[in-house]
Amino acid sequence: MPDFRTVTETFSVAPQIAPDDLAKAARLGFVKVINNRPDDEAPDQPSSAVMAAAARAAGLEYAYIPFRGLPGPDLVEAMTDAVEAADGPVLAFCRSGTRSITIWSLGQAQAGARSRQELIGLGAAAGYDLSGPLG
Repeated sequence: MPDFRTVTETFSVAPQIAPDDLAKAARLGFVKVINNRPDDEAPDQPSSAVMAAAARAAGLEYAYIPFRGLPGPDLVEAMTDAVEAADGPVLAFCRSGTRSITIWSLGQAQAGARSRQELIGLGAAAGYDLSGPLG
């Protein structure tokens, strides 16, 4: 059973998901999946190409925005653009979900869309501590 964690009505995160989880994501109303996990980070992880094909088969849009550590401004902008371009709810994933919620939160903070405290609260409600990245 995938661990989809709601952050807002239009944005959720998850630890690593399997290709089969994308059909469930589509049934739940997601329209786009964003993969923030670099290929070959772990031997058992599905590649971006496999995830992209599964997303397309499920009728989902797919974006690949991989990174390790804290993302730079170009990646934050790419993530923000990918989320904003979606015509409905977005599910982002990485190994634990931390990178996905962090990059989204940095974009929200930089755009002035949400306060630091609100983002920390949203992260905590989803099971993530954002006090460091947003410090």
